Amino acid sequence: MRNRYLFLISFFLFFSFCSQPHRQPDEVRVRLETEPQTLNPVNYTDQAANQILNLLFQSLLSADLADDQLKPVLAKELPLIEQKDTVTLITYEIREEAKWADGSPVTATDVAFTLKVLKAPLLQNEQIKPQVAFIHDLKPDPKNKRRFTLICEEFTPEMELLSGDFFILPAYLFDPENLLQPIPLAAFTNSLSKLQNNNNLKAFAARFNIPEYSNNGAVLQGSAGYTLEKWVPGQYITLNQKQNWWGNNTGATNLTANPERIILQVIPDNNTALLALKNRQLDVLEDIPATEFNQLKTNKDFIEDYNLYTPQAYSAVYTGINSRLPKFKDKATRQAIAYLMDVANFIKVTQLDYATPTVGIVPPNLKKYYNNKLQPYTLNPTKATNLLKSSGWVQRNDGWYRKENGKEQKLTITVSYKAGDNVIESTALIFQQSAAKLNIPVQLQAEEGSMFTKNMRNQAFELFFRTLNGNPFAFNFSPLLHTSYAEMGGTNYTGFGNTDTDALLNNINKATTTDEKAIHLKELQRVMLDEATFLVLYYQKERLAIHNRFDNVKVSGLSPNYDVSAFTLSK
Repeated sequence: MRNRYLFLISFFLFFSFCSQPHRQPDEVRVRLETEPQTLNPVNYTDQAANQILNLLFQSLLSADLADDQLKPVLAKELPLIEQKDTVTLITYEIREEAKWADGSPVTATDVAFTLKVLKAPLLQNEQIKPQVAFIHDLKPDPKNKRRFTLICEEFTPEMELLSGDFFILPAYLFDPENLLQPIPLAAFTNSLSKLQNNNNLKAFAARFNIPEYSNNGAVLQGSAGYTLEKWVPGQYITLNQKQNWWGNNTGATNLTANPERIILQVIPDNNTALLALKNRQLDVLEDIPATEFNQLKTNKDFIEDYNLYTPQAYSAVYTGINSRLPKFKDKATRQAIAYLMDVANFIKVTQLDYATPTVGIVPPNLKKYYNNKLQPYTLNPTKATNLLKSSGWVQRNDGWYRKENGKEQKLTITVSYKAGDNVIESTALIFQQSAAKLNIPVQLQAEEGSMFTKNMRNQAFELFFRTLNGNPFAFNFSPLLHTSYAEMGGTNYTGFGNTDTDALLNNINKATTTDEKAIHLKELQRVMLDEATFLVLYYQKERLAIHNRFDNVKVSGLSPNYDVSAFTLSK
């Protein structure tokens, strides 16, 4: 039966690839695990769409996967940011070389038009609308049509990233009748009820919300180096390199469109994708399961043609302890629990060693900000025992006891996690086994996703495991750790913090230099490790394969983990 199943996979794989365009020498074939629901640059929701849209459209700023740094794309340089009372002014200038597909220049008018689309009612833009809510208006430079200033409400550290991290749309293609031009951007900031009856806006929405703006290559033409040639649903999407693309004239190494053709093959099944890779029908495959990745490493024929990569990701697994509960209120008890976290075994069992232990919330690969003078917690029952005794717990044959408010309480732990997450479930089981060695009962409680989040916000938990996603650009940890978010319904679930740590978080957000930010971030890691309330255990590694006929692959921990536009043929 299994042989028949493998035969069917091979047959359908062969049939699928036989229907592909003829392979060109300067062509890259990559796998899409899921097909995009839409390629509309405003209302897309999935990573597959984001990867493709980055090859069609551009933002003012973007991450360069060569070094995971935020760099100018359409912008000439990083923005100038000025704080004036409760207003922040963010000034950009667009590169003079930047042009649309018809050869016309990208200007401040296009940025203003884009912001109107992102903020307007009646449009399918609910996903991205909150991201630009802080931008109230745009003031163009009367002497330079490429220069403009964004008028923003108050200030947060993420403003630099968010002010430049959305795809700029060509007004001439998306609004050929100039329907939005008479409506000022400032009108989209406060009450939108009047705009809902605006005839121009209603006419624009009627056109914008149709499939034409979801899959039509004639409309989906941005300023990036590729055009959408063909989309065969359920099979593949083909992108072609623009001829004489303006980005080639800038000298900027993060502006690339090197392969002549990029084919994104839709392969939902992992086994089918691996078979396609082994048959050399794919040039790139990411998210390779750890077991299969280890098998590829020992396949001599495969290694002759492919390079394997394991970049440090910005996704971590952490545990949170409810410090509001009397039994977890003292630091020594929480530290004892930390010494029962068998992180090495977590990594071995759930990640097959493709992860890196960490001392805190900053990834270890961010060396400037990571506190390498600290040591992470490791499994140590002896230290855990001594800490429990020092905090007043008494060990008996059936467990540990301590008086709380005049009543004797037994030390038990309920571990909560999202149901269906095998990595987290295995982590919880390993912790349960470690705690059992000290005779501490641990009950595992798998919860449906929405219920899990609800209980976190309602502080109805004892200890949880979950994943944490970050990036190397923003370090505003206030929503997770500031005491102003620790009230019922807030996002500081664990109750971490005091006035000193609040000040530390504020100093991180206000730091004007990387050296100053590094000092505060390292101190935050020290305090978090000592408090043992919010413990980041390890950062995961990605696993991908890329054909070795390509150079300049820019492998990164940031999704999609490689920059296909930068690929060059090996000489």
